[in-house]
Amino acid sequence: MSVLSQSAVYAAVRDPEAPVPAGFAGDAARRFAIYRNNVAVGWIGALEARFPAGRRIVGEDFFRAMAAAFVRVRPPRSRLLHTYGDDFPDFVEDFPPAAGVPYLADVMRLEAARTRAYHAADAAPLLPEALAAVAPEAAETLRFAAHPAAAIVASPHPIVRLWAMNVGDLACGPLDDWMPEAALVVRPGLEVEVHALEAGAAAFALALLAGVPLTAAAASPDGAPAFDLAATLGLLIGAGAFARATDLSPSSSEDDHADR
Repeated sequence: MSVLSQSAVYAAVRDPEAPVPAGFAGDAARRFAIYRNNVAVGWIGALEARFPAGRRIVGEDFFRAMAAAFVRVRPPRSRLLHTYGDDFPDFVEDFPPAAGVPYLADVMRLEAARTRAYHAADAAPLLPEALAAVAPEAAETLRFAAHPAAAIVASPHPIVRLWAMNVGDLACGPLDDWMPEAALVVRPGLEVEVHALEAGAAAFALALLAGVPLTAAAASPDGAPAFDLAATLGLLIGAGAFARATDLSPSSSEDDHADR
């Protein structure tokens, strides 16, 4: 089979509306149509498995139609289908029929982060007692290294509660306070965990995960939402968001590093 015909076959597999490639006739054409349908069903099934909350929010028929539109333009690039769909939430955000569900893409971003966390590299999380040896004056230069599984998904919508209601972790019902919410996604051991953060705490956490020193990360710009710094730092460390903390002050030595 030539390179050109291989390209035609691949394009036809991706798009169920495309004609059967030249060279397939009779029974071969029928078998190709069955194969193409099975491939699309498999890709859509992988998205359904990865985004159960998104599927429940819009319903099975809507989700499958949306997924079918996605697989036509963005087929998998890896044989590992559990990683497929990292860019599906971006597609959903710009998918006109989903415009009436503005929080859908962010809930699905949380779900994508959970899958990445599940398959992230193993690493021992930073233990709270590891900071006991850090002098208070070192806070200005203390930096935290993110755990490989840690991620934050921020949203103007209450995505943690919306996700929890649609996976059965929280009773469904109206939300009295529709407030911005960020999801802290971690996997300190074998299980992926999701913690809710308010806007100010999320900005602080994002800065720490990006390597900003503690004091600088805690300095909120004017107008930024207030948050409880001690409680947030305690939550981040207790949840396993960091792999280590390091004092990078000029006077510090290797012995001063909190790497446990």
